[in-house]
Amino acid sequence: MASQSDHYVTLGVSRSASAEEIRKAYRRLARKCHPDLNPGDKASEERFKKIQEAYDILSDPKKKQMFDQYGFYSETGFPGAGAGGARPGGPGMNFGGFDFSEFMAQATGGARPQGGGESRFGHGFKDMFSQFFGGQGAKEPAEPERGADLEYALNIDFWQSIRGTQVRLNVNRHETCAACRGSGSGGGSSAACPQCNGTGNVAQMVGAMKFNLGCQRCGGAGRLKSACPACHGDGRVVRSESVEVRIPAGALSGARLRVAGKGNAGSLEAPAGDLYITVRVEPHPFFRREGDNIEIQIPVTVSEAALGAKIEVPTIDGRSVLKIPQGTHNGQKFRLREKGVENTRRGTRGDQIVEVVLQAPKANDERVREILRELAHLNPEDPRADIWAKV
Repeated sequence: MASQSDHYVTLGVSRSASAEEIRKAYRRLARKCHPDLNPGDKASEERFKKIQEAYDILSDPKKKQMFDQYGFYSETGFPGAGAGGARPGGPGMNFGGFDFSEFMAQATGGARPQGGGESRFGHGFKDMFSQFFGGQGAKEPAEPERGADLEYALNIDFWQSIRGTQVRLNVNRHETCAACRGSGSGGGSSAACPQCNGTGNVAQMVGAMKFNLGCQRCGGAGRLKSACPACHGDGRVVRSESVEVRIPAGALSGARLRVAGKGNAGSLEAPAGDLYITVRVEPHPFFRREGDNIEIQIPVTVSEAALGAKIEVPTIDGRSVLKIPQGTHNGQKFRLREKGVENTRRGTRGDQIVEVVLQAPKANDERVREILRELAHLNPEDPRADIWAKV
């Protein structure tokens, strides 16, 4: 393995430097030595490459950990393993018969193992490769896995959200295969894997090292089983199921409902996922909902607003009487207690907010116009007088 420079020295930081300190040092040096700022300067270009390499390793937690522990970082992880070589750390790895003492003595500053290389450094290398690179040899034995959750959107109208409702949804979901009961096996006799001759492991040499890797073809089991013809070995099949969903009274648009166990079936008898339904409520042409309150606008005549009146207004429960006091202004709001939406979780009910919208009289004949002129004569004050004092 080619020798590597000390990346901490390259960036000019201590070995105890934080990630933020390393980042700042990299940015400062990268700006200083960037080839675009130093055209034609080969030394700056090489310096920039080293800075980039140092930051690439020290900014990655796993690469930094390997560099701190062993004094180097390599994509292959050990001398002599090329791009096509096996990556150690998989099931059944065997480091027997190879002495790592010389290499580890260099990596640890000259310290040699006591009593041979295998007992101390062989297992150290196995742990190191497993930690940093993982195994590619054998497939891990299949484990039970919970089924995936499903997401559906449901559109309901305004009154369904207020009063609650029940709907039926046709849901396409994975169910456990009835033919193989979720095992994925066709039920026939299994045969010895020809790749590993039934052992579950295959031997591979990389330089002076011998690895026993789990067989990829049989997943380390040593036997090949026939796949279920109904589910093709998956253990699950797609079915359409009718699911009844209860929408509670007062459901808000965007509410997310959960139906337990109605998601996709799990593998190897693991539990099924859940079905989540997002409710979308269509708007009403008159009633507008804000939380648990209902808001409406109601037209009022000038005489009703000036003299006061009792008027009927619509609510989600039917008609209700609202008292309009004398001198009511346009846009004034009144509250009808507990005439809003029922909140079943809190056990409370919202209010209805009524906004008054004044309707000007239509001056279609001379008598109406005469009355309006008389009214203007009796009320000569200018309603806009205060505006000029403020501007």
